[in-house]
Amino acid sequence: MPDTFAELRHELAVANRILGHEGVIDAFGHVSIRHPGDAGRYFLSRSRAPALVEPDDILEFTLDSEPVQPPTVQLYAERVIHGEIYKARPDVLAVCHHHSAAIMPFCISGDPVVPVFHLGAAMGPVAPFWDSRDDFGDTNLLVVRPEEGASLARALASHSMVLMRRHGATVVARSLRELVFRAIYSCDNARYLSEAKRLGNFGPLTPGEVAMAQALYERPNTHTRAWEYWATRLAKRGEMPVAPGAKKPVAKPRKSQKPQMPKGRKRR
Repeated sequence: MPDTFAELRHELAVANRILGHEGVIDAFGHVSIRHPGDAGRYFLSRSRAPALVEPDDILEFTLDSEPVQPPTVQLYAERVIHGEIYKARPDVLAVCHHHSAAIMPFCISGDPVVPVFHLGAAMGPVAPFWDSRDDFGDTNLLVVRPEEGASLARALASHSMVLMRRHGATVVARSLRELVFRAIYSCDNARYLSEAKRLGNFGPLTPGEVAMAQALYERPNTHTRAWEYWATRLAKRGEMPVAPGAKKPVAKPRKSQKPQMPKGRKRR
């Protein structure tokens, strides 16, 4: 049977790889998208480094984060992050959890991340801080139980991003491309904020600046322009997953080369 969601799986695989290529997620972290025809389900890769995700790795889950089909592969342990956020936020259509090096200092120090440049406004006026100890005491810091995911979703509330103590960040959006845009530029914003703090003179955007910049960067054409740029960078590296209906390229055998004679020597 043809895969009805082949294009969705491909785009989600591309989103995983873009976020890996742009330094937001590394071997760990994950990206999901809500089922476009069933708000009670979502799509997420099997447990795999995001930069390696293929369309065939994408599986379908209920909002209880149970696979719709019996799995034959390892699943992400923290998939409850996605399911519980989708339960709490009907407006959210895409979720990313990451441990970006730009964000981690704020997750360790507890200092707030605030938008300090125009594209940084994509994160919203502020990111709340979630400390798992408040509800669960000492843990291994992973979010693996539904109650932990629900607690994180409550901390996120109506915001676009939440910081997780000593762990990372979770970002949400109303589309997959908006999610990639927000995840990348919120990390850039955190990096610039860190550098400005070292210089000793910084301040956040005003509430009015945040509101007006957000309105600009929520436009679909803005996300498309950025997506094309990041996708082109990915393709130039030869890391774009094969598009639906396209044949996988077959590696051509290398032609054997005749040994070259050193310069200055004559053949006998």
